[in-house]
Amino acid sequence: QVQLVESGGGLVQAGASLRLSCTASGSIFAINTMGWYRQAPGKDRELVPIMSRNVTKKYRDSVKGRFTISGDGHKKTVTLPNTVHLKMNNLKAEDTARYYCNADVITGLVGGRPVYEYDYWGQGTQVTVSS
Repeated sequence: QVQLVESGGGLVQAGASLRLSCTASGSIFAINTMGWYRQAPGKDRELVPIMSRNVTKKYRDSVKGRFTISGDGHKKTVTLPNTVHLKMNNLKAEDTARYYCNADVITGLVGGRPVYEYDYWGQGTQVTVSS
C-alpha cells in the first residue's frame, strides 16, 4: 500500500502565498507521476500541476506563472523524490478548494519490468482565499 500525506493548507487573503507539501510512503520502488488536484464545492476535481518521472511538468492555464511544483532534491533521475511541493503565489479567491495529492507509482519489478499502480490519493488539505 501507498500513503500520501498533504500539509500546508490554510486561510489567507488574496495575493498571499502558500506552500503545500505531499509525502509518499509505503511500498514504493519508484514514483512515476506525482501532482495536485483540487476540488471546490459543487465542482469537479481538476488537475492543478503534475510532474512525471522524465521531469515533465504540466500546469492548468489558470495557475501558470503563479504556481510551481517541485520535488525535494529533484533532478532528472529514474524516480521522483518522495516529497513534492506546490508553491502558490498571488492566490485568488477562485483558488479556494480542497487540494489533493495524487501519485502513480512503481511498486517493484517482475521479470525486469515495472509493476505500476495508479491513482493513489491523499486526504486533501483545504486552501481558502478571502477576497
